[in-house]
Amino acid sequence: MANMRNKTFFMGAIAGAGVACAALAGAGLQFPSAMAQPVSQSAQIFKTGGQPVVAPPAGAPVTFADIVDRVSPAVVSIETRSKVKAEQLRKVPGFENFPFVNPQAPGAQGGGKDDDEAEAPEQFGAGSGFFISSDGYIVTNNHVVEGADEITVKLKDDRELKAKVIGRDVATDLAVVKVEGGPFPYVDFETAAKPRVGDWVIAIGNPFTLGGTVTAGIVSAYSRDIGDQYVDYIQIDAPINRGNSGGPTFDIYGRVIGVNTAIYSPNGAYAGIGFAIPADVANSISKQLISGGKVARGYLGVTITSLSDDIAESLSLPNKNGAYVTDVTAGGPSDRAGVKVGDVVLKLNGQPVKDNTELTRRVAMARAGDVLHLEVLRSGKHLNLDVKSGVRPSETELAQRGGGSDKAPAPVTPDVSGPSALGLTVGPIDQANRDKYGLPAKTQGAVILGVAPKTPAAHRGLRAGDVVVSADNRPITNGAEFKSVVDGVKSAGRPSVLLLVQRNGQNIPVAIPFEETKK
Repeated sequence: MANMRNKTFFMGAIAGAGVACAALAGAGLQFPSAMAQPVSQSAQIFKTGGQPVVAPPAGAPVTFADIVDRVSPAVVSIETRSKVKAEQLRKVPGFENFPFVNPQAPGAQGGGKDDDEAEAPEQFGAGSGFFISSDGYIVTNNHVVEGADEITVKLKDDRELKAKVIGRDVATDLAVVKVEGGPFPYVDFETAAKPRVGDWVIAIGNPFTLGGTVTAGIVSAYSRDIGDQYVDYIQIDAPINRGNSGGPTFDIYGRVIGVNTAIYSPNGAYAGIGFAIPADVANSISKQLISGGKVARGYLGVTITSLSDDIAESLSLPNKNGAYVTDVTAGGPSDRAGVKVGDVVLKLNGQPVKDNTELTRRVAMARAGDVLHLEVLRSGKHLNLDVKSGVRPSETELAQRGGGSDKAPAPVTPDVSGPSALGLTVGPIDQANRDKYGLPAKTQGAVILGVAPKTPAAHRGLRAGDVVVSADNRPITNGAEFKSVVDGVKSAGRPSVLLLVQRNGQNIPVAIPFEETKK
């Protein structure tokens, strides 16, 4: 199942808080000097003696020292070493045509080593991690160890051990590595109880390669969406910085409630907002990685998107709850179960679906063969469909599939008049239009030939060459069909009509109002 949405640009987001530095140039850590504040002429001096000592309120710890003493031995620093590939270096301005061949290598003067065999500079990285078992399994972030040729784990007692990758999951940015030896001190994930918003949390990690740094704060929020399909992040205000990636977030009982992963920042340094992967997600993923080296997720075989206010209105829905199906993979689980493009998934296994992201995450938790009960809305009717979950292919495999069949559609009768509706002139996908707009053989629908300026359709970005797959969830193949459907929706007194428009192989729902609302 693909999760299609409009991704908002996350200004200053640091998707990984790991530290990386190339050997091409040295980097030093600089601390700003303290600056004296101007003294106000009206300042007064107050005596501090004799003031009562205020005890902390009930439930607030006097100190975190006991907790830190108990859990910090399980937290490790991770250092990585890798070769910088020539194609990466050529992306650096001024190095586009640099040969990157070791002049000392045999045959370097003409016919020497190629780029892949050339002596490449090394890149170093640093992050954090923590033991989850006494026999050496360590959880960290995928971006900390991805592409590493060598991984070194440094313990609190200054021992340094070589580690190997057991498994990585790009989708959740989690990885498990292992060191030999033991027994090692370890900590547990807390998957049942979780702190409330406002409860204390403690972060331990390796910011700026300083190692063993402890910070404290509170849980600021839950269910933060920062662009990842499978993770509802915990927002915390315990300071985390570059190098804290992969380190644990503890509650005041010393239980792991999250894995520090990202910060929100305009400049790459901590600005008061950090994000941690929840313990239940990290626990499930790490167990799968340890048992099989990879993660298996449930799969419906549909592309879905969220319901905007416009889409909900065009479908006469009371709210935006649900996920709109924009495409169905031919031969996939949903196709076999009878799910159709234009369906709105309202419930999964009897529980309401809030949006496309929630549906994606809940389906991902299913195992292959599990029967998923869907309640869908289709043309105003509620239907119950049982889908036998498959195993989600990798993102690479999904991209290669591209969906649909390459078989060309049957010829259609040319529609010369191209009736207009909504300010759109549409026509059939005959060979002339297919050639004119570069439409693939598998594309079916009616192609937009023109868009009248200053119309709602123009304001929503429709343009010539877009393909109208359906209108009001009814298939469209020519202009006459398009006009008939639009006129019917307008005659029924509905404020807008929902079009499913295909552009660059992707189906996008667009609600077009009959009259633009004045704001």
